[in-house]
Amino acid sequence: MKAKIWALALGMIALGTAAKAQDEGTTFGIRAGVNFQNLNGEDEDGRDLDNKLKTGFHVGVNAEIPVAPEFYLQPGVLFSTKGAKSDDPDAKVNISYIEVPINFVYKPELGTGKLILGIGPYVGIGIGGKVKPDNGSDVDIEFKNDVDLADFLTGTLYMKRLDFGGNLLAGYEFSNKLSFQLNAQLGMSNLVPKIEGEKPDGKLKNTGFGVSLGYRF
Repeated sequence: MKAKIWALALGMIALGTAAKAQDEGTTFGIRAGVNFQNLNGEDEDGRDLDNKLKTGFHVGVNAEIPVAPEFYLQPGVLFSTKGAKSDDPDAKVNISYIEVPINFVYKPELGTGKLILGIGPYVGIGIGGKVKPDNGSDVDIEFKNDVDLADFLTGTLYMKRLDFGGNLLAGYEFSNKLSFQLNAQLGMSNLVPKIEGEKPDGKLKNTGFGVSLGYRF
């Protein structure tokens, strides 16, 4: 519950900052699209994980605050689904996040519209997740930063709640304010929790890309 409140507070701060600059040309927008996500990393023995891409989605709102001609600060709040497919065992990992991206965007005029190029960090808070095996019952993902050894050995999937990383985006905004965008995301947070206070040998990070449509008001 505390993490959900924190995520909401981050989003309100980001959009509140944008609202204060509204009289300076700030615009607001909505965006939704498809994610192609994976969980990359290494197991406890240092072997690369062999997970596959999983389809998800994202939807949310953002603001564009002008900081210089053709340059904008773009904070936002997104609901995003991530995860991966695994062949050993056969299962899907589904994780839901509230994300707060803060991108620096360059939008020069191109034709009748504007080119969109952006980069920036994001912070994500895990709010739910499940492991869905092909044969068997769904198992809830537990969010913890430190796991007791006895709990770890039960087979439950534990992950850290906090995720962070970087965004890259490129797209085009048409003269009617509709836009098309390609997004890439590289997670930098190791989602594997500590075990009895010890740093884990394994690594697990969110990575992915996606496509989305947006509209500016």
